[in-house]
Amino acid sequence: MAAPTIDLTRALLADQFNRPITYLRISVTDKCNLRCVYCMPENGLPWLAKADILSYEEITELVRAAASVGVRSIRISGGEPLVRKDLHRLVRAIASVDGIEEIALSTNALLLSEQADALCEAGLTRVNVSLDTLRADRFEQIARRPGLDRVLAGIEAAIARGLAPLKINCVVMRGANDDEIAAFAEWTRSRPVYVRFIEVMPVHENVDLQRDAYMSSDEILERVRSIGRIAPVEGPGGNGPARYFAFAGAPGAVGVISPLSHDYCERCNRVRLSADGKLRLCLFGDQHIDLRAPLRAGASRDDIAETLRAAMLIKPERHHLELGETSSRMRAFSEIGG
Repeated sequence: MAAPTIDLTRALLADQFNRPITYLRISVTDKCNLRCVYCMPENGLPWLAKADILSYEEITELVRAAASVGVRSIRISGGEPLVRKDLHRLVRAIASVDGIEEIALSTNALLLSEQADALCEAGLTRVNVSLDTLRADRFEQIARRPGLDRVLAGIEAAIARGLAPLKINCVVMRGANDDEIAAFAEWTRSRPVYVRFIEVMPVHENVDLQRDAYMSSDEILERVRSIGRIAPVEGPGGNGPARYFAFAGAPGAVGVISPLSHDYCERCNRVRLSADGKLRLCLFGDQHIDLRAPLRAGASRDDIAETLRAAMLIKPERHHLELGETSSRMRAFSEIGG
């Protein structure tokens, strides 16, 4: 595949493989109010100390530096970002940064209906919701917590407030929820939602589950085709890696995100900022740059911008994960799916 052409009037940050980096994902917390079986152990993980987590003011300053070198899209994630107090304050601050054109949120939506108004008024433009089942009993089995009704209420609140395109991320696990692929796909025929089926990926806590539960995107699409003809379509706005398909006349679409069977590394346009201020250069990689230390030591915006440029020299061309292998780097599925 030919390397993308960089428009230097808009993308000033590019890696050594000629990929423009215009998208920054920001984790605001490592905590989550669910314990999904594919993501983390039931008792949680060793959480970061409060003093190690970036403040909203520090995050905003790093966004200003990133915007100065061409970053245009921000996605706020976690853990679960809505568990962090007054998230709308951060959204409003980022929305005021020159050059930022889009602010999106990745959430499990448990708290979304009660926060949607404040987030929209602050400048939030899009939402991705993680949802792996449409059955209440199964939701509690997978998430190890109740709450499907609250998630669905959050989705409806997002639709009502025009947070579009609304994307639903569903991690498909053979023997656990693959019998609901058709039901999720049918949802796109009646609602303006983009359901993206994600191949279960190997994180440190789930490698045995992943080996047994893995279903490729090709097989997922065959399940969708069993209920009707779908055709490739252009995806909605955003920075995600999904390939999209739609039923004729449907207001929504089905997508597949396939980091193992059909990786999307050649289109990578993103870097990630962890809650403790590490710039992560690949979802599954160990390469990172500490931005918190220089920021707290008084580094200027130009200094941080130069560090961002230098970091592009170690951004890898692609990941090399295979079925049954594991990555100790990725701690949450909320980190994927733009």
